[in-house]
Amino acid sequence: MTTTTTGTAAEQRLRRVEDRQAIQELGILYGFVMDERDEAGIRQIFTEDATLDSQDGVFKAAGMEQIVETYLGRFAALGPTNHYSHGHVVRFRDEDPDSAYGLLAGHAEVFRNGVGMQVALRYKDEYRRDGGRWKFSARLMSYMYYLPSAEYADGFGATDSMRAYGDRRPSDWPEALYSPSGSQWLHTYL
Repeated sequence: MTTTTTGTAAEQRLRRVEDRQAIQELGILYGFVMDERDEAGIRQIFTEDATLDSQDGVFKAAGMEQIVETYLGRFAALGPTNHYSHGHVVRFRDEDPDSAYGLLAGHAEVFRNGVGMQVALRYKDEYRRDGGRWKFSARLMSYMYYLPSAEYADGFGATDSMRAYGDRRPSDWPEALYSPSGSQWLHTYL
């Protein structure tokens, strides 16, 4: 569905405010969908042709069925989870009123392999208005740490603070410390 860009400047500005709020609510709803293991909810918040990736390469899904399969597998590996969002930056593309991108910070408490863990998450997202609703058209997850609660104090700040998979892996961010390209990616959102 393409939205017309006609209307007064005030109407267009109001539309952007409403769109921003809808996208930010989408980010919050994602956490509830994950925590409630709601397959129907997954199908409502992603576009049919969406992609889901993780910076560490563990997640790589294209299209609704692969995304659902990926999350159902994740749900089977996890006990209870509690996702919560922090800040959410949303940017619109001038050339397409039905397309936006964003950066969402969050945390999760998870129960994985019998161990309570704390996770620091970032999501780099693409959004598209689909059927009159904003949905994820691409989601890239990354982790600063994924630590057993007992190891949190030891692991926070360590370069090997990704411990979700039973070994010690490098964290995905802060990229300014761990990546040759540094924080240049952030300038897209500034």
